[in-house]
Amino acid sequence: DSMEEIPGIVTAVEQPIAHLISHMLSGVKAQIGIKIFGDDLDQLRRFAHQIEADIREIPGVTDLVVEPLVMIPQLRVELDRDKLLLYGLTSERVNTLIETALNGVTVSEVLQGQRTFDLIVRLDENYRENLQKLRRLTVEVPGGGRIPLESLGKIYEAGGPNMINREQVRRRIILQCNVEGRGLVDVVEDIRSVVTPQLAELPPGSFIEYGGQFESQQSATQVISILFLASLIGIFLLLMTLFRSVNLSLQVMAALPMAFIGSVAALVLTGQTLTVASMVGFISLTGIASRNGILLLNHYLHLVRYEGESWTKEMIIRAGLERLAPVLMTALTSGIGLIPLVLAADEPGKEILFPVATVILGGLISSTLLDFFVHPALFWLFGLKAAERVVHMESEHEADTLADVHTSQPAGSPT
Repeated sequence: DSMEEIPGIVTAVEQPIAHLISHMLSGVKAQIGIKIFGDDLDQLRRFAHQIEADIREIPGVTDLVVEPLVMIPQLRVELDRDKLLLYGLTSERVNTLIETALNGVTVSEVLQGQRTFDLIVRLDENYRENLQKLRRLTVEVPGGGRIPLESLGKIYEAGGPNMINREQVRRRIILQCNVEGRGLVDVVEDIRSVVTPQLAELPPGSFIEYGGQFESQQSATQVISILFLASLIGIFLLLMTLFRSVNLSLQVMAALPMAFIGSVAALVLTGQTLTVASMVGFISLTGIASRNGILLLNHYLHLVRYEGESWTKEMIIRAGLERLAPVLMTALTSGIGLIPLVLAADEPGKEILFPVATVILGGLISSTLLDFFVHPALFWLFGLKAAERVVHMESEHEADTLADVHTSQPAGSPT
C-alpha cells in the first residue's frame, strides 16, 4: 500500500519460487501474462489500458499491471540516403560519429594507484545539450572537405517510447496479474471472455497470446489425473494381493473419500484453491490413508484365525481398541512433522510445500477420526461374508499344503 503512493511505481507481490517459475514459463514476472503483438505501439498501449480497465473488475485478479511504456524526450537524427551517397558517406560512419560525440567511446584506461578509470572521448556537455551546435557538428568527407551534420539529414527534438520490446519478430506490450482467492484457470477463462470480443478493434496483423502458470497447470492437471488413476489401480491390485477379496479391497479404499473430506476442508479454511501442489498432496494422501484401513481389516482376520474370535461386534470393538494406539502413533508421527510447514504459510520459499502439507495434514485428521467409525460399520454391514470366505480359503490352502507335505514324505520316515 505504501508503494502505491509513489508516482510511477508499479508493484506485484509474489513468493520467490512462484516468481521464478512465472518468469521461466512465460518471461512475465506474474502468474498470468497477456501479450499483445502488433506494429503500432500507440495502438497497443491504448488497447492494453482499455482491457486493463475491463479485467480489473474480474474476481480474483490482483496486482494488475500494464508494462510501463511512456513517451520521453528524444533527439532524432534522420539521415538522407541520397545526400550520404552524394558525399560518399555511409550511414555506419555517420552513426559512429554521432555515437562518439553524444555517448562517448572508451579509448583507453587511466591508472591511479590500484584503481583504473575508463578514458572516454565525447563532446563537452555544453555542446551535447545544444541542438544548434549539434547541427553544426563537423563531418569529414572522403577525399577532403568538411560539412555540417545538418547537411546530411534532419536533426530535431521529438518524443518516443522509453523502450520497445519485441518477441516473435513483433512489437509487443504485456499486461500481467496474479490471482488471489480463485482458481488460476477459472480467472484466465473469465479474462478470455472479456478480451475476445474486443479483438476486432486491433489493427490487421495484431494478435494476443496468454502465458503464465495456468498453461503448465492445465498440462500438469492432465498428467496428475492420469497418475492419480494409476495410483488407485496400483493400490487396488496390491490390496487384492493382500486380501484376495474385491469387497475388502474396496473397504480399505473407502478411506480415500474420508481423507479427502479433511483435505478439502483444510484448503477452504486456509483460503487456498486447487493447485498443482495441492493435487500432488492428494496423490500422496491416497497411500497414507489406505494404511490405517489395512491395519484394521487385517487385524479382524487375525483375531478370527489365530485368537479364537468369531464374527461378532465384540471382535470388531476389540480390534479397534487394539489398533487404536498404532494408528494414532503413525498418524501423529506424520502430522507433527507437517505442522511446521502448515504454520509457515507466509514464509518465503514455502509456497509449494504449504499446500502439500495442508492437504496431507487435513486428510490425516479426518481419515484417522473416521476410520474407527466408518470402517467398523462398513465391515459389519457389508464385509462379514467376504472376510469369512477369505479365512476359509486360507484355511483350506494351509490344509492342502500340510497334506502335500505329508504325502511327499517316504514311508516310515518321521513326521
